[in-house]
Order: sequence, then structure tokens, then C-alpha cells
Amino acid sequence: MKLDILLFTLFTSGWITGLADSNTTNTVPVPKSGPSISFDSAIHDFGKINSGEWVTNRFVFTNTGNEPLDISSVHPGCGCTTAGLWDKHVEPGAKGAITLLFNSTGFSGRVSKNATVTCNDPGQSNVVLTLNGTIWKPIEISPSLVMFSFSDTQQTNQTKHVRITNNLEESVELSNVVCTNRSFRTELETLKPGKEYELHITALPPFTAKTTVCPITVTASTDRMPLLSVSAYVVVQPTVSASPDQLWISQDALEAPVKSTLAIRNSGPEPVSLSELKSNVEGIELTLKELQDGRFFNIQATFPVGFKLNTAIEPEITVKTSHPRFPLLRIPIAGQPGTRVAFQKTPPR
Repeated sequence: MKLDILLFTLFTSGWITGLADSNTTNTVPVPKSGPSISFDSAIHDFGKINSGEWVTNRFVFTNTGNEPLDISSVHPGCGCTTAGLWDKHVEPGAKGAITLLFNSTGFSGRVSKNATVTCNDPGQSNVVLTLNGTIWKPIEISPSLVMFSFSDTQQTNQTKHVRITNNLEESVELSNVVCTNRSFRTELETLKPGKEYELHITALPPFTAKTTVCPITVTASTDRMPLLSVSAYVVVQPTVSASPDQLWISQDALEAPVKSTLAIRNSGPEPVSLSELKSNVEGIELTLKELQDGRFFNIQATFPVGFKLNTAIEPEITVKTSHPRFPLLRIPIAGQPGTRVAFQKTPPR
């Protein structure tokens, strides 16, 4: 009797288990509706390389959707990174690849370079690919370009510092700093003999030109980098200036209003006031707002629907200032880059 009950129990348990198994649905991935791009990895770490070497990587992807995937463009973030060949049309379930190339010349330390992939995936039409890594130089110079900024009315000595680090195992001595421009003074300081140095660069006013560039060289006692180069760059800004110093507008009639903003900055010791804001072009709406008393101002120019640039004159916006050296600021209005605009002088009467 007990045996019969045991057999019955085993039979019914197996039947119920089998019934449960027969009702279980196998999970099968369903492709997304439309094209879908999926990268094996959107980030590639190339490790540590010598400065000047090229990095090449193929980013592999799969179209996991149920419609063809089209890659319309690959836009690197800077000129040191370029896009090689890539698969522009990939069928559902198929794989493709995008090649990126990076030129490490001039770089040092940790870097990260990006490129944007544009495709017809409705869920992610723009995908960012990244190249990460470390660039090694025998001798590292930071920064290699030193920037100085002066106003045209107030100029005092400025000193900037450049750190020079020897990454080689052997000791390297630095000497013979050459700077041919007397508007700069240099001094080389040893922080750790043979390993770390600091180059002090002092800009000595007056500077009258808008920009001044001075190359500076340092001799190193190694064949790996026998001559080190640093550049000093000086920019002289007007005490009262507009940024941008020119407005761009399409030459064609505008289909919608366009708003442009100008920033007026006063870097002098005394506050200034602005007045008589106007333009020689009809239809432009101008508003002036003082953001910081006598220091910062905003000018907003609104170009209405249907506005078209008049090439018979030289379009501009003008505003008077209370500064004796800058009684009138002129901001030209020019045709959008890439459009043909030829301003004509008003014929003499």
C-alpha cells in the first residue's frame, strides 16, 4: 500500500512538473524597432605611448535593431584626431567598425580625445567614442605656451612660471636660456638637481602691439631632447572693448528673428557710462543693460523676420562711452562666413 502511494506521489509530481515546464516560455531577445547601434566598447584606453606616436583603434559595433543602420558622419573633437574608414550601411544583426586615429605629437601626460558618431538610430543618434591614454616625453614642459594679458592703459610687470620635469632615469642638466626679445626677462631655477626645474618668464611693459610672440629655448644635456622650446605670448586688450568685435548675420532674408548679444567690458580704473546706442541699419532692435556699475554691459541686437543685409553701406552698431580715449565703439555687421558679401562704399555726393 505504501509503495502504491509512493508511486502515485512520484507520478503526480512529475506530471505537475512537466506541465509547469511545458507552460514555461523561453525568453528570446526581440530586436528593437528600427535601427539600433551597440558598441562593444565606446572607450579605448591605449595605455602609455611616446609623444609623437600615432594611435589607431577600430571601434566595433552591432546593429541590434530590425532595420538597416546608416552612419552619416564621424566628427572628431580636435585636429589631432581623425576619422579613418567606417561602415556606413549595416544590416540588422550585422557588425561594423569605425576607425579613429590620434596623433600624439606635442602632447604629454594624460589625454582624452573624443569623436561624435551620427547615425539614424532613433534612440541615440549621436554616440561619443573616446580614446584615453598617457603620453610620455623624456622631458615634460608645462605649460609650453605662456600667456600674458595687458590693457592698453594699465601695464605692470607680470611673471609666469614653467615647470620642466626630467622623466628619464639619468640626470639632465639645463643651461643656456635664450630669449631674443628684450621685453621679456627669464630666470632658470633648479628645484631638484637633474630632475626638476622652473623657468620664470617676466613680461616687461610697455607693449603697444595687439600681440607679441617670443620664442624661448633652453639647452638640455641629453640627446633625447637637446633643445627645449617655450613660447611667451602677449595680448593687449583695449580698456573699453566689445566682445565679439563683429556681428555675423546671414545675407539671405531671415525666416525667423535672430538675437545677438554683445558684451562691453571696461578694464580701466574709473567707471564709464554708455549712451546713444544705435545702428545705421533700419529694423534692428537694440537694448542696453548695465550688469556691473561702470564695468560690464550687455547689448542685445534683434534682427526681425525678413531682415536682409544691406550691402550698399557698411552696416554697424555704435555706442558712445564716457572714456576720453574711446569716445565711440563701432561694431561692424558682416555677412555670415561662407556667404558672398561685398560691402560697397557710399558714393560721394
